[in-house]
Amino acid sequence: MSFTGKYQLQSQENFEAFMKALGLPDDQIQKAKDIKSISEIVQDGKNFKVTVTTGSKVLHNEFTIGEECEMEMLTGEKVKAIVQMEGNNKLVATLKGLKSVTELNGDTITHTLTMGDLTCKRISKRI
Repeated sequence: MSFTGKYQLQSQENFEAFMKALGLPDDQIQKAKDIKSISEIVQDGKNFKVTVTTGSKVLHNEFTIGEECEMEMLTGEKVKAIVQMEGNNKLVATLKGLKSVTELNGDTITHTLTMGDLTCKRISKRI
């Protein structure tokens, strides 16, 4: 199953509390919470390029499954991470105590972020 495509955010759960726990300033959280971010994923075998555009903020990460890479977090901080593939439709990474699971089902991507006992779920549909 290929992740390649453009996806627009449809809904999110627990976004504000999660972003606050990450340390994002309230003004940034308020601006970002109502923007339907666009995620563009290009998959070439085990290589991925992911660009997430939320208003004027663009987050760009590239990685190869199973290899250490540097990823930019929502806070702008760059951290080392290894992304693993589970099955043929799930990407799992741990970045500095934050677990990220991206699951593709048909034209829907569910991105679940977990840190401690806090979870944020974001659902995007292919456009």
